Amino acid sequence: MTSISPADTEPPRWTISASVETLLLGASLFWAVAVNQRFFAGALAGHPGDNLGFTLALGLALVALNFLLLAPFATRHSVKPLLALMFVATAFAAHYMNRLGVYLDPSMLRNVMRTDVREASELFTPSLVPDLLLLAVLPLVVLWRVRIVRRAGWATALGVRIAGIGIAAAVLVGTVVAQYQPLASLMRNQKELRYLITPANYVWSLASVFGRDARASGPKKVLGADARPGPSWKTDTRPRVVVFVVGETARAANWGLDGYSRQTTPQLASLPVVAFRDVTSCGTNTEVSVPCMFSALGRRHYDEDTIRGSESLLNLLARAGVGVRWRDNQSGCKGVCDGVPTETAAEVAPPALCPDGACLDEALLAGLDDWLNKVDGRQILVLHQLGNHGPAYFRRYPPEYERFQPACRNEDLRSCTREQIVNAYDNALLYTDHVLATLVRTLQAHADRVDATMIYVSDHGESLGENNFYLHGLPYAIAPQEQKKVPMVVWANSGGPLDTGCLARKAAEPASHDNLFHLMLGLLDVQTSLYEPEMDPSHGCRREPGA
Repeated sequence: MTSISPADTEPPRWTISASVETLLLGASLFWAVAVNQRFFAGALAGHPGDNLGFTLALGLALVALNFLLLAPFATRHSVKPLLALMFVATAFAAHYMNRLGVYLDPSMLRNVMRTDVREASELFTPSLVPDLLLLAVLPLVVLWRVRIVRRAGWATALGVRIAGIGIAAAVLVGTVVAQYQPLASLMRNQKELRYLITPANYVWSLASVFGRDARASGPKKVLGADARPGPSWKTDTRPRVVVFVVGETARAANWGLDGYSRQTTPQLASLPVVAFRDVTSCGTNTEVSVPCMFSALGRRHYDEDTIRGSESLLNLLARAGVGVRWRDNQSGCKGVCDGVPTETAAEVAPPALCPDGACLDEALLAGLDDWLNKVDGRQILVLHQLGNHGPAYFRRYPPEYERFQPACRNEDLRSCTREQIVNAYDNALLYTDHVLATLVRTLQAHADRVDATMIYVSDHGESLGENNFYLHGLPYAIAPQEQKKVPMVVWANSGGPLDTGCLARKAAEPASHDNLFHLMLGLLDVQTSLYEPEMDPSHGCRREPGA
């Protein structure tokens, strides 16, 4: 029974009196019922038994879990600010989970934290308003009218809190024991479902991200300390340049060179490029894929802590004497360009290509002619595209590239038909095709002096409404092929060290982001014990000593 001190007076009209524990229980029950529809749907989909009993058990477990999540941090003074923050955060989380089909795992939360304001603003659409009103504003109004009762003495308050935590723990354990067999099967076969339990999913994922960032906050481990120039550095007098274009959100399913029914790459198709038609990405989002493709581990030996705590391929190449530069038209290099020269497209491009501070990808090519006129030695230039970054595909290309119509011109993809979404997405690919073809022609114009190679590969793919999934970032184990299969294109000037005819024969074989680390080492002839010839598609296709 709640004991109220004499200092407490009769509450005003329309005010609810409640203890901290009662308020936590009410919030926990509200979240279990209001924002966990996808979790219940996923859990029940594979449960052949008593759905009512299983549903009630899951509901009790969620209420108990939410209570245990909050109870250690909620005091009479902190409980209302804490719940206010979580009501708002949970409303946003529920909206995007239900609207776009995302899972709030650590990888997705890292993406959210690294997204810049301009990108984030594209996700604030009118469809957000009803969810905010129902899941945030309404609970906040109720919370505002709650009057927290004060218990008689800290010992009583502590005892009640401990008892509440004990009861919640007992309920959670009891439901797990009572439904152990179906729950064990569920968690074994559908591990990703835990990232649908809201708000525990984003709280756990945020803690995981902060923990990993803290562990990786010290000096990075040296990668390839034995890196050194290969034999061709002494015999080759011509500058050798690799331009590596890191694409964004281009999926192989809509790439013209990969057999798509639409020709979304008409300019590249007219050039002597080599298209790899079965390429798998390391991750389903930029935060995973970009660090992975510049690491020696790849997807084969993926370890996030090791990758983030180590130098990247760019540091290794610089140590060997390669000139390295990163040019960005997105939200940063995700740590892979730390310690090497970097610049943004907005810093080097004419204002016409960067209206309102948001640059079209052609801005990445600004000044390339002048650079090639002066370039010397071995160089790698990385161009990080904005590409097909969603949901505003229509903003990724100039008006003259809106050839597939009608195109979705709304950031809220569910307000468009699937045809409109695909049209806008394909228009953005047409523009990427133009940017890459322009880059190739620029490199061709300097072939009399510079041996150049262009490599393009997207960091991950995209869902365009298939199975009610939109955008990207699903856990890798359950992500559809549309998010994992990506285009990859290589061009090299005729007569240079790379035999593209030989490479084209190898391009018929499956490839992945894992090949990129070794491909770059091979093309620039940098020797290190980390190099694996069998992982380098150019091995055996280069006209130089030791290749």
